[in-house]
Amino acid sequence: MSVVTVRNLPEETHRALKLRAALHGRSTEAEIREILEESVRPKTRLKIGSELAAFGQRFGNVDLDIRREQAPTEPAVFE
Repeated sequence: MSVVTVRNLPEETHRALKLRAALHGRSTEAEIREILEESVRPKTRLKIGSELAAFGQRFGNVDLDIRREQAPTEPAVFE
C-alpha cells in the first residue's frame, strides 16, 4: 500500500473531513480513502470489456471467448 501525506490542509477542511467521517461511522483516514477512491474510480465507470461482451449478447449470436492473456506484455520498442 502507498502512503500519501497532505501538507498545508486548512484546519476548516480537516474539521469538515472529521465531521463527515463521524457521520459515516468511519475514521478520518478511512473517510479520506473513500473520497479518493470514489473520485478516481467511480462505481459507475465504463468497463470496456464488460460493455463489449454485453453488446455481443444483446445483438445476437456473438459468442466471445474472452480470456485474459496471462503472459507479461513485452514493452514497445521505438527505434
